[in-house]
Amino acid sequence: MKKSLYYRGDGTFTIVQFTDLHWQNGEPDDMLTRMLMERVLDAESPDLVVFTGDVIYSKDCVDPRQSFRDAVRTVDRRGIPWAAVFGNHDTEHLVTRGELMNVQLEHEHCIAEAGPQELSGEGNAVLFVHDPETGRAVNALYLFDSGSYSELPHIVGYQWIQRDQIAWYAARSAAIAAANGGEPLPSLAFFHIPLPEYKRVWKKELCFGSKHEGVACPPVNSGLYAAMLEMGDVVGTFCGHDHVNDYWGALNDIRLCYGRATGYQTYGREGFPRGARVIKLQRDERDFATYVRLDDGTVILEPKEHYPKGMDN
Repeated sequence: MKKSLYYRGDGTFTIVQFTDLHWQNGEPDDMLTRMLMERVLDAESPDLVVFTGDVIYSKDCVDPRQSFRDAVRTVDRRGIPWAAVFGNHDTEHLVTRGELMNVQLEHEHCIAEAGPQELSGEGNAVLFVHDPETGRAVNALYLFDSGSYSELPHIVGYQWIQRDQIAWYAARSAAIAAANGGEPLPSLAFFHIPLPEYKRVWKKELCFGSKHEGVACPPVNSGLYAAMLEMGDVVGTFCGHDHVNDYWGALNDIRLCYGRATGYQTYGREGFPRGARVIKLQRDERDFATYVRLDDGTVILEPKEHYPKGMDN
């Protein structure tokens, strides 16, 4: 039976986001990734871990299924509930998303779901964080498969979250609000590839953190952000994909957040250490706190500010 998620007695709930591990076959760089995860888990003792895609780099994996098991073992063996959404590199070679989803579900402490079979992608799901005293759902956590690469021959670039996934989200959100007396449940969303709005927020709003590469979002805006605005529940989104970006900024009260790349088996930037994003929820508060914890234990509580052009600074 899948574990349920509950707030702690002090009213807190901690999520660690690991992203872009790019795990391969247990090479020395993979061991550096594992040690980083161990240090973060030791320091944070999270209630949930979410891997936001590119858990493995399947093109260079001898056995992608085993590589995935090895990548998540650090979390699963500690008994920490966890889930993963897929990225573009997870299923490029020798394995399908359905097969990797089955690998996820074989783990005792994985709380992901395969999601409705009729939906695009694998692992579209919603998880709930509950009040330990009343058992009521306090927060919803949406997991989206953001796909890999465009399947339209005349469109080049990364895949976008599909319209059927957005319709599913809107229907689930409406049903959850109805069960909550008509009030939207404060929610977070996790996916791999950033939405086009990640590019807009950097250009138009005050952001916090670093941007060392372009936003590799899809060439098509399929409207997930607009749906979240309309439903009024999502207060924060979390992605990976761009390894040397870790900023966040708010558009219309939705905070668009990058994780901090975790894996050593992929590109990075000198002076930009690997790490993880930490998300802190407080029971019955709509907002959340977040910070980055680096490999050496440094915590970035006050990331540098970026003011868009034309904004007073």
